[in-house]
Amino acid sequence: MNLSEITDGLNDKQNQSVTLDDVQNALILAGAGSGKTRVLTHRIAYLVTQKNTHIDAILAVTFTNKAAKEMRERLEFLLRRPIRSMWVGTFHGLAHRLLRAHPIEANLSAQFQILDQQDQFRIVKRLMKENQIDESKYPVRKIQWFINQQKDEGIHPGDIDAGYNYFVKQSVKVFELYEAHCKANELIDFAELLVRSYELLKNNTELLTHYQNRFEHILVDEFQDTNTIQYKWIKLLSSGKNQIFCVGDDDQSIYGWRGAKIENIQKLESDFHPIQTIRLEQNYRSTGNILGASNALIANNSNRLGKSLWTDSGNGDLIDIYEARTET
Repeated sequence: MNLSEITDGLNDKQNQSVTLDDVQNALILAGAGSGKTRVLTHRIAYLVTQKNTHIDAILAVTFTNKAAKEMRERLEFLLRRPIRSMWVGTFHGLAHRLLRAHPIEANLSAQFQILDQQDQFRIVKRLMKENQIDESKYPVRKIQWFINQQKDEGIHPGDIDAGYNYFVKQSVKVFELYEAHCKANELIDFAELLVRSYELLKNNTELLTHYQNRFEHILVDEFQDTNTIQYKWIKLLSSGKNQIFCVGDDDQSIYGWRGAKIENIQKLESDFHPIQTIRLEQNYRSTGNILGASNALIANNSNRLGKSLWTDSGNGDLIDIYEARTET
């Protein structure tokens, strides 16, 4: 594959992002509809075909199974060959793969099972009933949310000040019961996958060094949606020798309610220095009037990294404003 097959059809900023050389780390600030998925896949194709990077030396992290599947399919089409051995997937999927490869080092049995949200809910509910914890005062969903929130921060029950208030005290009690139940029954929930895989690498220098050396390039999509443990996971794998290539948009950070930390994308400059920032501002999805209005609105946000979307598709129809009678 020659270079033109990779870069044909890319705009200047996309091309610059795909063909970055001699740069330790990169942040691609990709506005909505700016072709970020194309940049990610073509970047990987560039590394493999133009820089002779082995497919096994690349770690690509996405946020949904659908996005991971799409990336894999696009890469196989571009490279004209299967990439089954490449580490591409969601944070949870890659953490699962890591734990399956090293269960003993992670203090797990090879037969550990994964709990989904419904399984977790049923276990928490049963444990509360067995220990006479009143659901009317302490809703199961709230206790479940508390447990997962702590895990997203990498916090164990023993790290929590249970004297903070009575709700926290009861939540920590259920958290401890739940952890003991999962350990006894060889169960791991989604949040625990990340905690365990992070601690596996953190506590095993030889294993950490192996993966730091293996993954010469680490590419992360939707970086604005990372939570604390995901950020720590990526930072741990960064050895200072491999390259971190993050794609994200601080203006699209909408998952704070489930643990996403917008500060993560803002910390890249200090935590992954030196880092080059490229802004993808050409939009292929919307009209000029829509982009003008959205740029004007988003400019009021505080602590933005800053960009202004534009399009060469014309202004389009004027925007209609709908004023609702109530907020609901």
